[in-house]
This record gives sequence, C-alpha cells and structure tokens, in this order.
Amino acid sequence: MIVTSNCRLNPHKSGRNAEMLEAGLRRLVVGQDQAIAKIVDLYQMYMTGMSSPNRPLGNLLFLGPTGSGKTRVVEATAETLFGSPDAVVKINCAEYQHSHEVAKLIGAPPGYLGHRETHPILSQEALNRSHSETLKLSLVLFDEIEKASDSLWNLLLGILDKGSLVLGDNRHTDFSRSLIFLTSNLGATEMQGLVSPRWGFTTASQPTGPESRLGDKLSRVGVEAARKKFTPEFINRLDAIVVFNALGETELRQVAEIELRRVQERILASKAVPFVFRLTTAAVDQLLLEGTDARYGARHLRRAIDRLLVRPISNLLATEQVRTGDCVLIDSQPNHPEMVFQREAEALSSAAMARMARLPFAEAAARPAAARAEPRFVQRLRACVDS
Repeated sequence: MIVTSNCRLNPHKSGRNAEMLEAGLRRLVVGQDQAIAKIVDLYQMYMTGMSSPNRPLGNLLFLGPTGSGKTRVVEATAETLFGSPDAVVKINCAEYQHSHEVAKLIGAPPGYLGHRETHPILSQEALNRSHSETLKLSLVLFDEIEKASDSLWNLLLGILDKGSLVLGDNRHTDFSRSLIFLTSNLGATEMQGLVSPRWGFTTASQPTGPESRLGDKLSRVGVEAARKKFTPEFINRLDAIVVFNALGETELRQVAEIELRRVQERILASKAVPFVFRLTTAAVDQLLLEGTDARYGARHLRRAIDRLLVRPISNLLATEQVRTGDCVLIDSQPNHPEMVFQREAEALSSAAMARMARLPFAEAAARPAAARAEPRFVQRLRACVDS
C-alpha cells in the first residue's frame, strides 16, 4: 500500500554541517557573500555524497583587486574546517612563470639529474596532510593564476576536469576530494574605472552586491577579462567565477575588528606578558583613516595596525611597562599620528581578561568537530588561573 503525502519540501534549507561552515566563514570574512555561498553549496554536496565523481569537488575562480579578500576566504575555509589557516596546499603561480619550473610541482621524471632529491609539491601525501578522522577534504589554492606558464595551465586542465595528476615518477595524485581555488587580479583596473575614485570605500547606501546593476557590471567586466586571458576549455572546467565586492566603510570597520581581535589573541598566545587592550572609537577611526587606500584594500589597514598598534605594544612589552593582568586603553591624539597608551586596570583575573578580550568560548561549540581544538591563547589563560 502506497501512502501519499502533500508535505512540501524546502530545497533551500541547509544542513547542520553547511550551517556551521557558513557561520564560521561569516565570522572571518567580510562583504563576500557570493564566495561564501559557493563554498557552502559545494561543501554540502560533498557531505551528502552528491558531488560529481572522478573530478574535484569544485573549481572556483576568484577575481578582484588586491586586498579584497580572495586568499583570505580560502584561509578562512581552512580555519573553520580544520582549525588552522595553514591547512591549504598553496601554489604561488608567480614562482612558475617558466615551463621548467613545473617540475617542482610534479617532480623530475626518472633519469633526470636530481630525480630522487625532487619531492613533488602536488603529491597525494601533501593533499592528505590536513585530513582528519571525520573530514577527508583537501583545499588547494593556485594564487595569481594569470602569472602561470602554459605548462602549468596544461596541468590544470587535467586536474580541473578529471581530478587526476600524473607525477614525474608515474604516481597518481587524486583530486576527487579537493576543492580547487584559483585567484587572479584580472580586470581590476577596468573595475576601478566603473566606480568612484575612492573605489573600495563606498558608503553603505551605495549598492555593490551582485543584485545591483553596478555589481552586475563589475561581474561582467571580471568574467570578460578572464575569457580574454584563458582558453575556452579552461573556462569550461570552472564551476563558478566569483568577482569580489568592493569593501565599504562598514566592511572595513568589521575587518579592523577582526584584525584587532587577532592581535589580542597573539598577545595572549605568546610567551610574553598576557594582558588585554581596548581601543576608543577615536582610535579605531584613526586606524581606518591611516589604513584606507583604494589601491591596496584591506592589506593597507593591516599595515596601519602593525605600525600604530603592534610595534608600540612590542616596545611596551620589551621595556616591561605592562604587567600580567593589565588592561591598556588606547586612544588617539588630535593632529598627531601616534596613539596614546594608558594602563586602565591591573591585576585582572584570567576570567576578566577573557571577558574583556571577548574570547569566542560560545562560538567554539558551533564549529565543526575538527576545529574545536582549544586555541593556544585560551590554554594560556587557563594556565594563569591554575597558577
């Protein structure tokens, strides 16, 4: 007997694993919803066994200007899934502009000088290095793909299509459990000409998403630049071409918050004196003022944080002006390029420092099991409690 049902299904609902990945990416990546959506979709297809067999789980080309977060998205994916941004097989294509340099990727064939001393970078062991008991997935990044030689592009054709690579010693590398990322700055100059002179620092009211007409124009420019550079057989092997959005003031403030949080984690994870700091609104505004440059994107902001914050903090540590348990207030000076550092509190407990540093204890439960290892800075805080 067949039981009928009129229950309507929701094909847009994500599974728990995909939701955890998306939450982790949104915590680490700012303003790139389209890239996050593509990665989450491919990851869910892999987790449900619906990925195409005998080919990579996904081939994604990221386009956009420098500093817009293309490489950062890949590192954030690794950090969310495996607990470390270094869990990526990264190939800097600027190092492979000549055909003979491809031997570093696949190894020299037998009979060539140095055959036994050449260890291929794209070996199966390299891909499996980040695998865990519950997640056997590899992330492979080809950075600045437009700088690669024709020999590397020919290798990529086989990887992107069949998910397989033959090394110099005739061993095979299987990419069927790999997400392949390719990044490029193609079309960045043309994109900059479509928007205001302060491109990359648009206001929140100016639409820059893929739904807006400006976003559509930027996407078309990026895709057209890729089609002019790459052959049709290369383009046809890509699952998606994602053009990264410009970062507005709201997004840059979020990037600043993430970078400042990383500095705080670095302080608590080091062997130096553990302390916490907090910035006034005026200090954050000064960081944004010093770190906004349309040519360099978020990287310029990171350099401003290093210059105005990290270097002075290192001097404070070296001269023992801060002690364990201190809270340092950082403010700006009118018409002065340097920050003001002042001890606001002292002899704080590790629990109080954890609250002030806003450590992600609650967020850790929402991350995948492979990423739940307790961070080093949390372990150091707990050691302070024990002592």
